[in-house]
Amino acid sequence: MYQPSLTLTVNNAQTVLEAGLRAIAEGQTQIDLGGLTVVDSAAVATLLAWQRAAQRAGKSIVFRNLSAGLQSLIELYGVSELLSIARSGEHQSDLAHH
Repeated sequence: MYQPSLTLTVNNAQTVLEAGLRAIAEGQTQIDLGGLTVVDSAAVATLLAWQRAAQRAGKSIVFRNLSAGLQSLIELYGVSELLSIARSGEHQSDLAHH
């Protein structure tokens, strides 16, 4: 599972975006965001870009372990309905039932 670490801000969004796109192209279906400690609006844009890339490839992608700050940004921008976000305690086997 791809897991970006520490920061996802305008300063490194392009690099993190490209790494995530490679992971999706290699078949990753989940991205673990639990290692992110600093995010800004570029993180939301990156998640949306990953979601679009997966959809274009006919795949689904699930985002796991979002920090409260990232979740707040997603809600602020009103895009939570566009992203597949695993709820706390939800396991991969549970996702097939959604």
